[in-house]
Amino acid sequence: MLLFDQLTQLDLTGPHEVLARLPGATVHLVARTREPVRSETGLAILPTATFADVPRADLLFVPGGWGQVAAGDHAETLAWLRAVGATASWVTSACTGALLLGIAGLLEGYRATTHWAFHDLLSLVGATPVHERVVLDRNRITGGGVTAGIDAALIIAERTCGRAVAEAIQLQLEYDPQPPFTAGHPRTADPALVAQARERVAARYEARKRQLTGSD
Repeated sequence: MLLFDQLTQLDLTGPHEVLARLPGATVHLVARTREPVRSETGLAILPTATFADVPRADLLFVPGGWGQVAAGDHAETLAWLRAVGATASWVTSACTGALLLGIAGLLEGYRATTHWAFHDLLSLVGATPVHERVVLDRNRITGGGVTAGIDAALIIAERTCGRAVAEAIQLQLEYDPQPPFTAGHPRTADPALVAQARERVAARYEARKRQLTGSD
């Protein structure tokens, strides 16, 4: 699981709760150094390994967050993603982690999803955008925004260890979503609320678009 500064912690920690419960699994939190990484909201997360410590893995997982833009400009991070992704049995992500996979060339020709506000940017990395909460295409599993990472991780659990294991983990976590409001996606939220949300992320959207198109 890749770590970088200014990630969205739930993109990482939600799936981590699932993946760490896979029978026999060892989950590495991999970053450039072993210094603590801070999330967008200030939560400090301690890496367990560096890029050099983990030259290969059975499964690669990439979270998203505002720091995804800086990570996408970092040659060492991209080199590690390409190297690990080239041999991993599974290449996976949550939220805008899909864009980072795309920058590394790991989604070319694959169906994928990401956070709704940045969904159309997937085509800029050669992926086919699909409006689903989780998209499985061969050995690529991508989740939509933030909380969808838990769903993606449960699919990973089912594909790697079987449905019984995935359902047991879901029960352990009491993952039984019953949101108090129907505002979790543009298809159900009030249009005015969606417009406000798009305005708040407009600068982030443009920064990502510039990075993916190579424009100044």
